[in-house]
Amino acid sequence: MGLAIAAALLVLAVGGVVFAFSGGDEARSQKRIAAVAGPGLREARQAADASGLRRRNMQSALKEFEKKQAEKKTTITMRRRLDRAGLPGVSVKIFWIASAALALVSGGICLFEGQTLIVTGMAAFALGFGLPRWVLAFLKAHREKKFTNDFANAIDVIVRSVKSGLPTSDALRIVAQEFRDPVGGEFKKLVDGQKLGITLDQGLKKMFDNMPTAEVSFFGIVMTIQQKTGGNLSEALGNLAGVLRDRRRLLGKIKAMSSEAKASAMIIGSLPPGVALIVYITTPAYISLLFTERTGNLLLAGCALWMGLGIFVMRKMINFKH
Repeated sequence: MGLAIAAALLVLAVGGVVFAFSGGDEARSQKRIAAVAGPGLREARQAADASGLRRRNMQSALKEFEKKQAEKKTTITMRRRLDRAGLPGVSVKIFWIASAALALVSGGICLFEGQTLIVTGMAAFALGFGLPRWVLAFLKAHREKKFTNDFANAIDVIVRSVKSGLPTSDALRIVAQEFRDPVGGEFKKLVDGQKLGITLDQGLKKMFDNMPTAEVSFFGIVMTIQQKTGGNLSEALGNLAGVLRDRRRLLGKIKAMSSEAKASAMIIGSLPPGVALIVYITTPAYISLLFTERTGNLLLAGCALWMGLGIFVMRKMINFKH
């Protein structure tokens, strides 16, 4: 009797081991697990799949936007330079006429003073070609700085408007109405373009053409990705506003740290022309040989070249990427 019971228990043990490692009821066990877990497991899997799909869509949208921005780097026309400088009412024809008139006037003054052709040509080129472009670059930099100072506050207005339940178009319209130029003007162009049927993506590209700053590029990337993939727009723009303020704070630190080097560069760069001007006013006959003789003209050209290289090197040393 004892042997029969022992044999029966041995058979049951061997059968249990075989059943445990056979894997024949694996599908059944998975069904039981799914039944016990209920809809929570399915919802978690669906949420994970949706999050992964949204992440892939965001990456593809970002790559597409960067590709379009890289393809758009072409030669800047004079019309574009005038628009970026805040002079949309000035035509290209008027700009070139004014530049030619300035070159003729400066060349005529040099010829009237008895200067050589080299000095006359250099003065006409500098005042007729270099000075107008420098003025456009100065106006462009001033306009971009003014835009950047108000842009973070404009994004905050959009964030509060979206949180209060307003659509994105109304939030953009509020910024266009309440902010001064150039922020208000650029957003007004964006809103007016949407009224004419221009998509938000195209309007943001035009805004970047008129205001080619990193801040506008970030704003365009956020808006484009949100439009294509969805998500919390107010949270994304709020994070962007924080990033822009951090960039401004970093820029202020860079200016404070490089102020001494900039002052030294300005003093060193202004000494040679300042001394030459003082000598020309006090004893013009002593320095007039530089303007009347060919050797003096060559020396002036060499000095201008070396001074320009020195100023360029010092500018590169005190400018930091941020």
